[in-house]
Amino acid sequence: MQIRTKELFTLSETIAAPYLEKFEFPWEALSSLKEYIVKLGNTLDPKLYEQKDEHIWIARNAKISSSAHLNGPLIIDEEAEIRHCAYIRGSVIIGKKVVVGNSTELKNVVLFNQVQVPHYNYVGDSILGFKSHMGAGSITSNVKSDKSLVQIKQDGQILETNQKKVGSFLGDNVEIGCNSVLNPGTVIGKDSSVYPGSIVRGCVAEYSIFKSSDNVIKKISK
Repeated sequence: MQIRTKELFTLSETIAAPYLEKFEFPWEALSSLKEYIVKLGNTLDPKLYEQKDEHIWIARNAKISSSAHLNGPLIIDEEAEIRHCAYIRGSVIIGKKVVVGNSTELKNVVLFNQVQVPHYNYVGDSILGFKSHMGAGSITSNVKSDKSLVQIKQDGQILETNQKKVGSFLGDNVEIGCNSVLNPGTVIGKDSSVYPGSIVRGCVAEYSIFKSSDNVIKKISK
């Protein structure tokens, strides 16, 4: 299993690369993301980014629906598209050419370049890698039902996050099928796919197809 930050993500595909590369595991980046966004935003070139409100920086060529609700700290990078009734709650970095769609909600997340969360998605306390895509209605659950601290479970081993709110970490080019639920502390390796309507828990290896918890197969190379 490859679940370390540099194994899951192409770090050059996010404005947050200098921050994320400091952390061995991606969930370690969640607790101080808010402060980093404020620090980074104050360094952005005003020719390319407009400061719309306190701690909100938006690329001048991004497309923002008038019905979208934006809270800071927030950075929206170049050519991103924020569609009708998107709700951004704060502590969010939205990468280049990202699509945040109708009624999608984001909180404390990093979306790498060209991510798509286009229809009725909830993404909280998570990091989505380059070109990853969440199908309509799929969500990241970020709090356990008993409110205990989230653990990352991998091949019989347990990694403690020491955090109550931890969502999911999708490697580059991950595809999540419609209406799937990713349980707290889920890690999906790069180039993997999850069948529609799935309930995913734990870690899924890269180049895999997740059909169910007891039916995960390796992709066949083309």
